[in-house]
Amino acid sequence: MSQPWDVAVVGLGAMGSATLWRAASRGLRAVGVDRFAPPHDRGSTHGGSRIIRTAYFEDPAYLPLLREAFPLWRELEHESGAALLTMTGAAMIGPRDSVLIRGSLRTAQMHDLPHSLVDGGDAARRFPQFVLGADDVVFHEEGGGILRPEACVGAALDVARRHGAEVRVDTRVDAVEPRGDGVRLHTDGVAVDARHAVVCAGAWTSRLLPSLPVPLRVERQVTAWFAPRDAALYAPERCPVFIRELPGGHFVYGIPAVDGDGVKLAVHHEGATADPDEARHDADGDDLAPLREHAAQRMHGLDPEPLRAITCLYTNTPDEHFVVDALPGAPQVTVVSACSGHGFKFAAVIGDIAVDLAATGGTARPVEAFSLRRFAAPA
Repeated sequence: MSQPWDVAVVGLGAMGSATLWRAASRGLRAVGVDRFAPPHDRGSTHGGSRIIRTAYFEDPAYLPLLREAFPLWRELEHESGAALLTMTGAAMIGPRDSVLIRGSLRTAQMHDLPHSLVDGGDAARRFPQFVLGADDVVFHEEGGGILRPEACVGAALDVARRHGAEVRVDTRVDAVEPRGDGVRLHTDGVAVDARHAVVCAGAWTSRLLPSLPVPLRVERQVTAWFAPRDAALYAPERCPVFIRELPGGHFVYGIPAVDGDGVKLAVHHEGATADPDEARHDADGDDLAPLREHAAQRMHGLDPEPLRAITCLYTNTPDEHFVVDALPGAPQVTVVSACSGHGFKFAAVIGDIAVDLAATGGTARPVEAFSLRRFAAPA
């Protein structure tokens, strides 16, 4: 069959836009398709800001990818002329024996990352934004900051077009069909043929790839912004991005007031299972209650009535780690999805890895932990 494209990318959010950018930058004939018009607010790539951090408490195995991600984001800034990344430092807050603190320390010590661990009066003086409990300590690293998701997606698509990629928006993909040594995308009655497809469809991945051997759970999340009474206290020059572990294993994350916005707060996970086509995009009192409580009781000088709120979708694997792998039985289809609420910061490097897999069938990057084989039933 005719294959006018080397790579067809399905979904142009964080991972898809980065994959299209890296494919076109590396000289491949690339086309990207999205059912909406990215950057948009229907999936998980919106909301003005995302955290990037280095001492990854989830697993030290992520750090080599983060080390590649930072220069790639700066490369995209240089190519696009857009401001994408602002460094603020990152603070992890919780009891000394919490998952968050122990995991951050493990990664920092394993990879010799500069960091500090402070408690008591020192922590209160150094981080006056936070109401700290008697058992709380603050792990701080300089290698943290803010990415602007809509700007990142827009920049990646603009640069991809400049390198010859085609972007098709408001185009729904109904099926991904492996055919011989290529792939056919069935899109609104029009076929798109390519040598390789990279599926970055987020919450719609399971519908497009019914043979995917892992159950993906789509989770509705609510984020809200709160006005600081002292704007300087929460400026990115003074306030780090942060994650806080609360009693019972609850996590809240926050981002300082950037680009004229308020302070962003969100509960990490704990959202309701959602259908991506039916999920509510408004937030009610029940959604906002834990964020209002956090603003009032655990932060200094925030108005507890939110300025605004939005929703987004997490697409989760059972172990909350990523999927970056070939579709079983179809090596011409790469699956990049299910980032489980912590993937945006990696998009630049994961996009480049997806291009490795599309172009050569393999990569030198350490992505074994993201293989679909981990979900295979024991023999």
